[in-house]
Order: sequence, then C-alpha cells, then structure tokens
Amino acid sequence: MSALTDSPAWRALEAHQRTIASRHLREWFAAEPDRAARHSLEGAGLFVDFSKHRVDDRALDLLHRLAVQQDVEGWRDRMFSGEAVNTGEGRAALHTALRRPVSMPLPVDGVDVMPAVAEVLGRMRVFCEAVRSGDRRGHTGRRFTDVVNIGIGGSDLGPAMVTEALQPYTDDCLRVHYVSNLDAADLATRLASLDPEATLFIVCSKTFTTIETITNADTARQWLLAAMGDPRATGVHFVAVSTNLEGTRQFGIDPDNVFGFWDWVGGRFSLWSAVGLAVMLAIGPCAFDELLAGARAMDEHFLQAPLERNLPVRMGLLGAWYTNFFGAASHAVLPYDQRLHRLPAHLQQLEMESNGKSVDRQGRPVDHATCPVVWGSPGTNGQHAFYQLLHQGTQLIPSDFIIARQPHHSHPQHHRLLVANCLAQTEALAFGKTGDEARAELAMRGVAGERLELLAANQTFGGNQPTTTLVLEQLDPHAVGALVALYEHKVLVQSALWNINPFDQWGVELGKKLALRIGACLLPSAVPAAGLDDSTRALIDRLRT
Repeated sequence: MSALTDSPAWRALEAHQRTIASRHLREWFAAEPDRAARHSLEGAGLFVDFSKHRVDDRALDLLHRLAVQQDVEGWRDRMFSGEAVNTGEGRAALHTALRRPVSMPLPVDGVDVMPAVAEVLGRMRVFCEAVRSGDRRGHTGRRFTDVVNIGIGGSDLGPAMVTEALQPYTDDCLRVHYVSNLDAADLATRLASLDPEATLFIVCSKTFTTIETITNADTARQWLLAAMGDPRATGVHFVAVSTNLEGTRQFGIDPDNVFGFWDWVGGRFSLWSAVGLAVMLAIGPCAFDELLAGARAMDEHFLQAPLERNLPVRMGLLGAWYTNFFGAASHAVLPYDQRLHRLPAHLQQLEMESNGKSVDRQGRPVDHATCPVVWGSPGTNGQHAFYQLLHQGTQLIPSDFIIARQPHHSHPQHHRLLVANCLAQTEALAFGKTGDEARAELAMRGVAGERLELLAANQTFGGNQPTTTLVLEQLDPHAVGALVALYEHKVLVQSALWNINPFDQWGVELGKKLALRIGACLLPSAVPAAGLDDSTRALIDRLRT
C-alpha cells in the first residue's frame, strides 16, 4: 500500500464508508429536517446545495482530515504565491494571476509578473475596441464582420464555451467562430459562409507549432490570399496568440499583432489570458473584466473560506469520496441552460487532462483511482437520452446540476418548466420510487396480478444517486467566471488529495509523435516505417489505397 492508502485518514474513511454504504438518502433526510440548510454553501455569487450526497457529519469530518493530511491548503497557497507547483516541469501554475488586481505585486523567480499581465490585457483592450468600433479594418477597407479563432484544446474549448455561454453579451455586428479539428470539414464548412474581405483570423498556439492549428491556419491563409491576391493581406487579417515571434513572423504576422502569455499559464487554464482574445472581441473589454472579476471572487473565496464552508474543497472532497470509496468511475455535468452546452467538453479537458494520472508527484505508480470520466450534456435534452442509465442503471454516477435563477429571454413559461425539470431530476435521483410505491400507483390504475408485479419491477427506482445543484443568479460574465474558477480549484484540491501533478500532460505527447511518423507513411510512394505493428501497417495500406 502507498503512504496515502495506508494513512490514518484514508483508512478511517474506508471504515466509515462500510458503515454507511447501505444507508439511503431517504433515511438521512428523514432524520435531518434541516439537512438542506446545513449542507448548502455560498461563495462568489453561487449557491450550491450539497444536501443530496451520501455523507453525514462524520464522513465530512473525516474528509476534512484527509484534506489536512494531504495539505490541500498548503498546495493552494503555494499555487497562488507563484511557487513551482508544476513539479514535473519545475514551474509555477499562475492562471490566478491573470485575474488578480494588477496593483497587487506577485513575484515569480524574483520578477513581479503583474506589469506584464497588465500590459497584455491593455493591448488586448485597445485591439478589441478598434475592431469592434470599425477603426481597424480589413485589407480592402471593409469592416470586420467575422472572427475565426483557430486553436485546439485549451486554445479552443474554454474560449468557445465562454463565448457561447455569454451570447447575450455579444455584438451582433461581429460574429466569432471557433475552428479546432484537423478534419478539413471543420474549417471548410466555416469558411464557406464567410467573406474573406471581412474576416479576421486569430491563430492561437503558444509554440506556433501545434500541428492541427498550424495546418488549419495555413489553409485559412491560402483561402484568404486566393481571394485577395496580395500577400500583404495576411498581416492585416491574421493575428496570433503565441510566444513564438519567429514562427509568427515567418507566417506573415507583424510582431505588433502577436499577443503573448507565459509558461506558467497551462493551456486548459488559459482562457483568462490572451487566449481569451476572441472572447473579448465577442463580449467587449468591460464584460471580459466582469468575467475576470467573477473568477477573482472565487479565488478569494477559495483562499479565505474555512475548509468546512469552502466550495472548491467540498466539491473536490465529495468527488474523491465517490471515486475512491464508492468506486464511481464517471461524473456527469448537466447544465440546465442551453448556452452552457459546451461546458462538459471544457471540463473534460480541465479535469481529465489534469488529473488523469497514474503516477504521483514522486514518480511512483498510484494504487488508488484518480480522475473519473467527466461527461454530460444540457438538460432537458439529456433526459431523453441517457438519464435512464442514471435512474435505473447499475452504476453509481454522481452528477452536477447547474441552473440560473433568471433567464435572459422573455419566455417565463419555458424557464419555469426548465427549473421544474432540473429540480425534479435531482429529487428523483435522490429518493427514487420504492416497489411498494410503484405497486400502489399501478393498483390505483386498475393493474393487478402478474402484470402488476412485472410493471412494478420496471417502475421501481433505486434512487440514492448523489447530486450537487449549483444555482447562479443569472448566466452573466461574473457568474461564468466564478463557475469556471470553481471547477479549476476543484482540480487543485483533488490533485492534492491524490498526490499527483495536475499541471502537466505527458500523455498527450506520445500520440502526437506517432502521428508524425505515420503521416509520412500515408504518402502514396512511402514505405511503412520499420517497427510498426502489424495492425497499424495493415490499416496504413487500407487507408492509403
């Protein structure tokens, strides 16, 4: 056993889980009339109901002891102060500095990083205001009507999610699009509806070597130049978010049109940086400031709230409780807001790329589960797709339900039904329906005998599925910032609990290297490289012909 799984806190949690594993949420609510009030927390404008979880006071106390044992607060403080918490790469993870007040110095390796943060944000504001006002125009003098962000992973998922979430705050005169997939269908479909003279491209790649991004950018440049016929158009219609000034210069982008960031900004944590340039273009600098303010409010809550009242800590602990002590292998994220339909995809990268690790900080194999599979889609669509599995399947699947109190639209009947469905699903998942209840309902409808027993078996719901309900006042920039930062900090909490480094992603690299090798073999005249397995060689032959 490892030091973690053999530790007093871990063993105490294992023992306590065995004593309460068979208890049902019906019992807990019956015994605690004030359970909802006692297990609800607030922070940064979010209200979160944790009452429908399979925990009692003893379980929470033991989980807090695990957090203390694993130094969750210490890792949090070291991250915020700029220490090298990315132990694998020996550097800081300071995405929180991107939303920190610029007047508060933050030295990293003896250099205050805040002036550089302020300088990039200032340049972003000037650029976005010029584009949005029409002062900055295309090569032929046409006003930009469309912006295409070309990136992948953290350079796409987070910004695209936020842009869609905040659509009510966007400028109708400037449409922002996102292209990420290497499949040319993604880019070609988007370009087919655009006017080259009125299209601005953002090439978002820290190294400016990401194969998917650079391939798409090259194709977009060819499309532009085919229409313009003047190579100088590249420098007007393309800007970059990158640290590779030589690479961007060779592409044809002027250094004044390159927005940089730093190696202490991980891709999946980067939407607050220049990677969010497309977001700022879409919603404007003032709304982007509110997005940063919401994230900063959650940062302050994470830093200041005690463990017992700390939202990211509670979310991280409960996730570990089910993953490690109940054997839950997946976690559903179910936003009851269509504008958050891309949130599960963003959280997949944020959580699974961060904590999908099998080696601890010391390089030793772990002997416990780490990150579950994160998945989901918006309600109510999911209710007609996979909720059957949640209600009557054989797996324990904790779920997050997200709902806004106020909608942006003027259709109150829709929102009332949406809220009703959200709350009904959490109630049904928690309490289910017993066999006796099913029989009584069927009997009232006149069903009897074998038919009654058959239907009762199929209409019994076990319940006892844990859910968290997150309530936003409205899906505005401040709330979106706080929500995303909440999940970011949940990642940090769980990485500390599991003693893993959440800020590297070596598993992403192997496939990239092999793809370059195999790509050369797919050329018509190529001979498959030595060392390829028989299956890959056969597939190369099939796909090449």
